[in-house]
Amino acid sequence: MTSNYIKLLALLFVFASCSKDDTLIENDNTSNDNTVQKELLTVLEINSKIDQILLKNNDFNWTDADDYMLWSAVVHGNNILTIGYGKENESFSEQFSKRLSNTKQDILDMISRTEGVKFDKNKKENIVDYEIINVVDVKVEHLETIMALRKAKNIRYLEPNGYNKYVSKNAINQSGKQNKSILSTLGCSTASETINPAHYQNVSPNNAQVAWNFYKHNIPQAWNISTGRGVTIGLIDTGVSAQQSLLNTSGFNDGVSNGRQVEKIGTFIDSPWWWSRNNDGPHDKCGHGTQMASTIASPRNDDGMPVGVAYNSNLVAYRATEDVVLNDYHERKGVSQALIELGNRQDVKIISMSIGWTWTVGNIKDAVKYANSKGKLIIAAGGTSTNFTNWYGVTFPATMSETVAVTGVDDGVNYKRCDICHSGSKIDFTIIMEGNNDTSKHPPVLGFNNGQRVYTGGSSTATATVAGIAALIWAKHPNWNKNQVLNKLKQSADLYPNKSNQFGYGNIDALKAVQ
Repeated sequence: MTSNYIKLLALLFVFASCSKDDTLIENDNTSNDNTVQKELLTVLEINSKIDQILLKNNDFNWTDADDYMLWSAVVHGNNILTIGYGKENESFSEQFSKRLSNTKQDILDMISRTEGVKFDKNKKENIVDYEIINVVDVKVEHLETIMALRKAKNIRYLEPNGYNKYVSKNAINQSGKQNKSILSTLGCSTASETINPAHYQNVSPNNAQVAWNFYKHNIPQAWNISTGRGVTIGLIDTGVSAQQSLLNTSGFNDGVSNGRQVEKIGTFIDSPWWWSRNNDGPHDKCGHGTQMASTIASPRNDDGMPVGVAYNSNLVAYRATEDVVLNDYHERKGVSQALIELGNRQDVKIISMSIGWTWTVGNIKDAVKYANSKGKLIIAAGGTSTNFTNWYGVTFPATMSETVAVTGVDDGVNYKRCDICHSGSKIDFTIIMEGNNDTSKHPPVLGFNNGQRVYTGGSSTATATVAGIAALIWAKHPNWNKNQVLNKLKQSADLYPNKSNQFGYGNIDALKAVQ
């Protein structure tokens, strides 16, 4: 089962005031086996415990781990402990109260005592703070620190955000410690493919290519009413390739796609040092983000290339991750930062996230809640993996009620998820991603380099497609809020008003959605 997990997700986020007396105090209701042990659990031992909980509950949370397991994971994960502080459900604070300041300071004082260090704001190796969300990352070495924090009040969660469950065999030394993460290429490809002309139709202007599955959802028919003009979509992924001019400033406005803007921003930090603040730039090095950007907003011109769903929408593309699997500290922090920044932008209406992880990540969850509170419609991938590991249900953050979860199905008469897609009760919508009994028939999109095309599918592309359809609706109704747009999506889906326990409201009819 452990080897299967390594392949999993291969294509796969109350203000109050009170006195100082309500800050960090011991919670007598917390109980754990607090026996101090000298030897760490190995990575393999930790993973075995995680697997047992996943198989039993189809979910995992670090609250399920005892003090010893959590401490071992923290040490194996570069000694990074992520602490979500504040009262329950106090995920973010736009105005930092004295109470929250006192709470955080009490936490740091406790860690200083148990770790024997003094936190210095100028010493970046010990602490990393966050904006907006009530989270802090701290270097922790001692089990006593975990034990003390587990007994404290006003701590929402403790997570080893540097711990990477998926590692190669040579990344674990003889003592069972993790040396380095598995190569981060999951879901990545920069190669081009030969596209079968049967998998698209040519439309004006002169050989613009429309993917075959767009017609299954009446997207070309919807273009007679809306093309996404005036709507800005935020894409959180691996960025957009600098070599694909049609998704950069030089070619984004071309043909009948005009008067719009594309921005590229980087929040991912490629560094072995967890406290580093030097991001790696906005440009895609993986290929996945470029494919998602193409699905959403590729221009409609005469270059003989695939057209995006909302080919007149604006695009803000974040390079927040290295690949599609959120198994790295810098990826998790990069995604949370991108969500906060997009949440703060008044022009952004929709956030598309075709990335995920097996269980909840606290700092991303907090950031999702913040962006949701700002009126953003957040659309997330239900999960994509190999056909013998997609027994696992919907993946985070699509599991959150604040997101709209999407997966892919085939074009058969009866609903059947695509061979590499996940499904489950958390799914809200589906998009046709492959032909019945023809798994190679995925939609074509722009490739990594100019003049290249590639096939792409799974819940990732399904998610980007729904983001584009949402932009068509919002362009038709610019004064609507996210709930009105979401309700229109539901009403346009073919299972509505019923909801399947595997496929949500089903396939969306884009024409019906914009009428």
